[in-house]
Amino acid sequence: MRNEMMRRPIIKPAVLEFLRHKTPPLPGQLGALEKQAHEKGIPIIPHETVTFMQTLFNLKQPRMVLEIGTAIGFSASLFATCMGPTGRVVTIDRYPLMVSRAQQNIKTLGLKKQIKIIAGDAATVLPTLNLQCDFIFMDSAKAKYLAFLPDCLRLLKTDGVLLIDDIFQGGTILQPENCIPRRNRAIHRNLNALLEHVFNATTLSATILPLGDGILMITKQQTD
Repeated sequence: MRNEMMRRPIIKPAVLEFLRHKTPPLPGQLGALEKQAHEKGIPIIPHETVTFMQTLFNLKQPRMVLEIGTAIGFSASLFATCMGPTGRVVTIDRYPLMVSRAQQNIKTLGLKKQIKIIAGDAATVLPTLNLQCDFIFMDSAKAKYLAFLPDCLRLLKTDGVLLIDDIFQGGTILQPENCIPRRNRAIHRNLNALLEHVFNATTLSATILPLGDGILMITKQQTD
């Protein structure tokens, strides 16, 4: 389960060390879960992304969040904690083991009323959803990001935020495709296609944040 790309930082090591180890840790049981995940090499969002999320949620104050890729439930629990008891999170994961672990962690953290886990493939689940989301976090199969984008934009409010995680692949998406191992070429090709699409779409505003393995941040433009 170890995430190789998290050990290939896209910023200077000294800056990364400060962001991950010199900023305040999460308190309580959520902080304990974050620490345990890092010690065991379980892939969760890195601490620099955690602190960014806390700031973003404080500014935007979302009430409905959709997450694609539950994993062990850490980020969904972070979102729910940031929003407080009136916030709601819907999170999707296709792997039964991850769903089971997430359910246990969410129960331990006392967040069952705020977080709904949908077990299934996002390709099947997303078209069935009818939500008005203030915030969407996509952290799942990288090769599927572009395919998931239309439904995410359909579900996102005009003033909402879509964050897409791990878009740099340790910086390798900037390399020519023939330099990429064959097993990773679909990811490489589709992530590059995603970036080209998003930055050329006149209805979207987007930027890249050098946090973790890169975050693509998207908002929809107001339409007349």
